[in-house]
Amino acid sequence: MNLKDIGEFGLIKKLSGGCLVRKNHVIKGIGDDAAVFAHPAGEVVLVTTDMMVERVHFLRNATSGYNLGYKSLAVNLSDIAAMGASAREAFISIAIPENCSIEFIEDIYDGMKQLAAIFNVNLLGGDTTGSQRDLVINVVVVGSAPKEEILYRSGAKKGDVIFCTGSLGDSRAGSHLILNEIKGDSEPFKGLKNAHLIPKPYLREGKFLARCGGANSAIDISDGLSSDLGHILEQSRVGAHIYAEKIPLSENLKIFCRRFNFDPVRYAVAGGEDYTLLVTIARDQAKKIAEKYHETFKNPLFEIGEITDSNQLELEFSDEKKEMITPTGWDHFKK
Repeated sequence: MNLKDIGEFGLIKKLSGGCLVRKNHVIKGIGDDAAVFAHPAGEVVLVTTDMMVERVHFLRNATSGYNLGYKSLAVNLSDIAAMGASAREAFISIAIPENCSIEFIEDIYDGMKQLAAIFNVNLLGGDTTGSQRDLVINVVVVGSAPKEEILYRSGAKKGDVIFCTGSLGDSRAGSHLILNEIKGDSEPFKGLKNAHLIPKPYLREGKFLARCGGANSAIDISDGLSSDLGHILEQSRVGAHIYAEKIPLSENLKIFCRRFNFDPVRYAVAGGEDYTLLVTIARDQAKKIAEKYHETFKNPLFEIGEITDSNQLELEFSDEKKEMITPTGWDHFKK
């Protein structure tokens, strides 16, 4: 079935069920000219938006509608997570080409609804329109947090310990397998593809870090470790020293790199779309917070380096060889 068979308003009616998962603070959801909602008293509002464009961010024939919807929302939730806030409302705008079936669009919304339900996020509307060629999805997420708990990129201080919440490079490897149409049903390759197609947003972890009292800055790794850490260094006017042997690498990535003759550390440093959180924590608080994090989430907080006053990003290898790193992650306008 195609969009022309039921029209825009028929599509909206078809998709609107199951969008409201948390009724508190929502005055009016889908069905009027605008949504109306409030936020908890004493909290400030955060807004983030991200666009997914076919043939730029995804290939429609290489993913399912469910995975595409899930990821479209996940990348926005990750931005809220990076600032230690709670995600509350989401708005979806979608431009649909004629050759995209209603079933595929329904699957997209199923993916969004499933993820939204996990984190208690309402889907409160958006816009639908036609597209001459490509499928385009734009998501806006509204979040909130106490003003004093928000984590910014600009707060890193000399001596801070640098941590990340998960392994790096997996999504880049998954993208490589998909773009090069490399077949393989092995569990490692499936895991890498899933890391790219259905990334985890670290919302609960981000809020924990914001409330722990020792975190000074944070960012989510969407463009790669070198690029995103570079944003912290630039805005905080500091440098960083990263230990290559401490960068968390999954066994899946190591298998992939052996197969295709890549250096896993360099691959991970330049990778993007992992959506793990990168956080800097005051040294006198670092051990206690890392232990509490592990106790809470049953996963380690990976220590990978420290903030310096060098204004440079330095990578040190196990043989004590050091090299200066320049940002090499994803840039939409430098392909």
